[in-house]
Amino acid sequence: MTEEGTLLDVGVVTKAHGLRGEVIVTSWTDLPSRFASGSVLQSARGPLTVVTAKPHSGALRVQFDGVQSRDDAERLRGTVLQAEPIESDDVVFIHELIGAAVRTVTGDDLGTVKAVEANPASDLLVTTSGHLIPMVFMTEHIAGTAITVDIPDGLLDL
Repeated sequence: MTEEGTLLDVGVVTKAHGLRGEVIVTSWTDLPSRFASGSVLQSARGPLTVVTAKPHSGALRVQFDGVQSRDDAERLRGTVLQAEPIESDDVVFIHELIGAAVRTVTGDDLGTVKAVEANPASDLLVTTSGHLIPMVFMTEHIAGTAITVDIPDGLLDL
């Protein structure tokens, strides 16, 4: 679990778009609701309220409340957007994996998760012991505490 008040990075403003204050945002979340009209995202520049967000060339074209000119939009370039974690039993979030102890179904200790690497076949748990374990082998997880994996013989020998 994350500590109370912990925010997650959900995207970054990459550039201004047009003359009316819209920006292009690269989204780092799979939850479109993060950019729904009325959503409030946190940033180093303070809270930003989404007025509209529309798909645009693999990113989002977003209008924030109070950002009305290209100059206003340009000042947001590089701004990281953050939001509160969302609790869900059906989804595993990266912030719930970091710091969790990893054990095999037979009880072998494989270290703790220090990062998660994107990989086309399956994201990888990167452990403090140097192992890369595909997430498809996770059988159980308790957010921020413990992960059980059922890995095939020889995986850790690679």
